[in-house]
Amino acid sequence: MSELTDLGIAAIRDGVATGTFTATEVAGAFNAAVAEAQPALNAFIVTTPDHALAAAARVDADRAAGKPLGTMAGVPIGMKDLFATKGVQTTAASHILEGFVPQYESTVSQKLWDAGAGMLGKLNLDQFAMGSSNETSAFGNVVSPWRREGDTAAIAPGGSSGGSSAAVAARLAPAATGTDTGGSIRQPAAFTGISGIKPTYGRCSRWGIVAFASSLDQAGPMARDVRDCAIMLEAMAGFDPKDSTSLDLPVPAWDAGLSPDLRGKKVGIPREYRVDGLDADVAKSWDDGIAWLKDAGAEIVDINLAHTKYALPAYYIIAPAEASSNLARYDGVRYGLRDLPDGAGLQDMYAATRAAGFGAEVKRRILIGTYVLSAGFYDAYYTQAQKVRTLIARDFKDAFQTVDVILAPTTPTAAFGLGEMVSDPLAMYLNDVFAVPASLAGLPAMSVPAGLNAQGLPLGLQIIGRPFDEQGVLNAGLAIEHRANFIARQEKWW
Repeated sequence: MSELTDLGIAAIRDGVATGTFTATEVAGAFNAAVAEAQPALNAFIVTTPDHALAAAARVDADRAAGKPLGTMAGVPIGMKDLFATKGVQTTAASHILEGFVPQYESTVSQKLWDAGAGMLGKLNLDQFAMGSSNETSAFGNVVSPWRREGDTAAIAPGGSSGGSSAAVAARLAPAATGTDTGGSIRQPAAFTGISGIKPTYGRCSRWGIVAFASSLDQAGPMARDVRDCAIMLEAMAGFDPKDSTSLDLPVPAWDAGLSPDLRGKKVGIPREYRVDGLDADVAKSWDDGIAWLKDAGAEIVDINLAHTKYALPAYYIIAPAEASSNLARYDGVRYGLRDLPDGAGLQDMYAATRAAGFGAEVKRRILIGTYVLSAGFYDAYYTQAQKVRTLIARDFKDAFQTVDVILAPTTPTAAFGLGEMVSDPLAMYLNDVFAVPASLAGLPAMSVPAGLNAQGLPLGLQIIGRPFDEQGVLNAGLAIEHRANFIARQEKWW
């Protein structure tokens, strides 16, 4: 029943509920798709077909018994390998955690299982979520299902949630979890022609998620359309007393509140994002998005986000600083890899374990973070970056006095080829230039597909909203989705 893999969350959930097909049939179809594509795409680090089938069997039994079904009942999903999953290896795509099997479940994944979802496997990612192309994984890079027209060169799926984006775009999963620190849901979603939303910081619990930068990390859903993102976000979100940064707020009914009618709404267009040399296809898609939102009834307003140009350098001080602190726990003592050379002392073990376990990009960021936190440079770098972060958040707060949402490109270009930027870290970091400001301010932000560039690769548009206004972001995304009518998909080659 391969046609089942063309269905999204809403269609699967409703089909299972009405008896059009069983959850077990759905799980079987997606398990088969994963097995077929895994050698070519490498989207998963671990596959868990039995988990998906067991969850499906419970849903089918509940339906047969007349019990109420959850909002994700019968939907098998991919789980980014940053989320701790009880009894299933969790590695953050790093050798230093290879073989680590948690004895607990992350809050977000448990909420999804409680809502009736099942797990197809643990998805590949950039190591410790550090990267924009999924080339830093210790388990090999993910390959996007997309290709340039007339070219068979492998394309990057984005990062760090590259396994998630590739799996959803290739119809290996109807949806997947992602995490977004500086764009790691939105950028890969844009690269692969799917939707993804980073909610307000604190909407989804971080408990049980391997930490990169604790003041920035936020979980969110990735799916093929806006409604599926809304359904999945409802299941993922909610207060968690185990997470001190969790928002003690009720979870809105985002799915029920969806509306593409933007009459009475104002959309801000930040002039600072219209950078010199902006890719022509990206600029056109942005102009198309402005026209679509006007057609939906919105008023377009030019706005000023004056400190945007400082966002990227501030981010690449703050995020590595927090990573340096968070990754200090990986020392070979308690869990994961331990490299203990003959005759080695404690310091030798630390050094050998980290040298063998961490990849080059992780080491680079730890070194940057340790440097900016050191006694002689803390005020010059880290303190200044935090002041800039405050100014960026203030820019957004001022803008939202006059507009309801902000529209911008998600990425400065379409997806690039694997290997094309790996030797230039600064060029790779620039992929986050449009995504990072919203992350620094903790705002909800979403990418939706807007069309294809001249080479036939997807482009995404980003909607940024006020704190806690995921509904406004989703509604603007829905308005774009209806008008962009993005139905393009890569012809299957794997």
